[in-house]
Amino acid sequence: MEQEELERETLAYDVVVVGAGPAGLAAALELARGTGNGPAPSVCVLEKGSAVGAHLLSGAAIDPRGLDELLPDWAERGAPLRLRAAEDTFHCLTPRYALRLPTPPQMDNRGSYVGSLGELGQWLADQAEAAGVEIYPGFPAAEVLYDAQGAVCGVATPDMGRQPDGTPGPGFEPGVEVCARQTVFAEGGHGSLTQQVIGRFDLRRDAQPQTYGLGFKEIWEVSPERHVPGRVAHTIGWPLDQFTYGGSFLYHLDDRRVAIGLVVGLDFENPYLSPFGEFQRFKTHPSIRPLLEGGRRIGYGARVLPEGGWQSLPRLSFPGGVLAGDAAGFVNVPRIKGIHTAIKSGMLAAEAVRAALEADRVQADDLDRRVGDSWVSDELRAVRNIRPAFRWGLLPGLAYSALDTYLLRGRAPWTLGHEPDHQALQPAARSRRKEYPRPDGRLTFDRTASVFLSGTHHEEGQPCHLVLRDPALALRVNWAVYAGPEVRYCPAAVYDYDTDAAGQPRLRIDAINCLHCKACDIKDPPQNIRWVVPQGGDGPNYQGM
Repeated sequence: MEQEELERETLAYDVVVVGAGPAGLAAALELARGTGNGPAPSVCVLEKGSAVGAHLLSGAAIDPRGLDELLPDWAERGAPLRLRAAEDTFHCLTPRYALRLPTPPQMDNRGSYVGSLGELGQWLADQAEAAGVEIYPGFPAAEVLYDAQGAVCGVATPDMGRQPDGTPGPGFEPGVEVCARQTVFAEGGHGSLTQQVIGRFDLRRDAQPQTYGLGFKEIWEVSPERHVPGRVAHTIGWPLDQFTYGGSFLYHLDDRRVAIGLVVGLDFENPYLSPFGEFQRFKTHPSIRPLLEGGRRIGYGARVLPEGGWQSLPRLSFPGGVLAGDAAGFVNVPRIKGIHTAIKSGMLAAEAVRAALEADRVQADDLDRRVGDSWVSDELRAVRNIRPAFRWGLLPGLAYSALDTYLLRGRAPWTLGHEPDHQALQPAARSRRKEYPRPDGRLTFDRTASVFLSGTHHEEGQPCHLVLRDPALALRVNWAVYAGPEVRYCPAAVYDYDTDAAGQPRLRIDAINCLHCKACDIKDPPQNIRWVVPQGGDGPNYQGM
């Protein structure tokens, strides 16, 4: 028998959940607990990381509201939320000064906890498995399965052992079809299968385009005298210019650890801007440098987070499944929080899935109605205009945010819109070049050394998971018009341009460095780069992020 003719193994469940993040695990746990009316459905969770938490990254200052509803006794169960947020500050940075501003009410962290999303994900997985959920780390979902009527009927994992040209290698094994009556897509921001489902069922027909920020995070061990457990700080302004949206976070964790990061909106215009370079510059600010000097960097990661808000949520129900968490866009951008809304969206997704199983079909817009009747709707609607207001610039954005928050109280009779991030770049000829200082290896670092700290690994000898729809576009558009912006916006040094034997420029892709952030799939001007899942377990292996 030819290797190509090997049949894929088939597994069957009532529900398959794609992604073991807070939304997916909340949905699985809620389903597994049942309602007391008959047996609980069989639930399987597929996770592309080598372990639950390996691909999870957040600040994270965690609002426990969603967890309170999912597991009211989470503290007694030993959830890894041990350190309450204490002191809370908000500053606007200039190149030399930090100007204290009143903390916006959305950024008030009283009642929140600082900690690790990865550790929380591992703990939620333990709770789900104890309830009967089957969780399979290292098994990414690479293909959506459809039945004869066109409804989603599960997913398939990727083939293993294919060679770089796509042909079967000596150890070839076909993927596994995981069939299910209902599928929950909870892949995180800009999930590859979620994008396919959104397109197939036209789920964004009544929504604004989704927009994203690219978030960077480092973990540092700092001197004891500079460490204040529970301290929370946020900044806006420098090093970003007036028309580039973004801001920083700085959370004092336990054990002398500090989480420091910068989020840069991917609607920036200058193709010479390097979000990674801006993050490294941020650490040199006179108000930040003293905290880190003499310390040791022990972790690094990057990921995109959806910033479109309420108006960018697609329809959430479709034949055979639902969307949940960051895959749909449940992030409160002004609060810089999405874990509590992800958990709640997962719980609501479970309710809709349970109803669909009982009725043997998805009721049109059922999950949308459930979300609309929940506190998630109230929270996201109230802040829907704040992020898009910053397209007018930093100061007008701050002024509008104050008006919307204090006078209109989130009840403006209008809703501001968005434009897709990939349309924002200006041609290089009309843009100002930006130069970034050389890293010193103590406070600032290059991307290669940073990727090493993420534990990123990809098995060599497999097909590249960063696919160019038309390789010629990389030179004709990206290089010729925008001076190769992917070289600068990638946080992992995946892309570079060199010359071939004839002296002509060519794009080189080092996919082994990829952090799975999805920035290239989102920001690429001609939408030529497509991110697909690599073999199971590949990618970063974040610890405590």
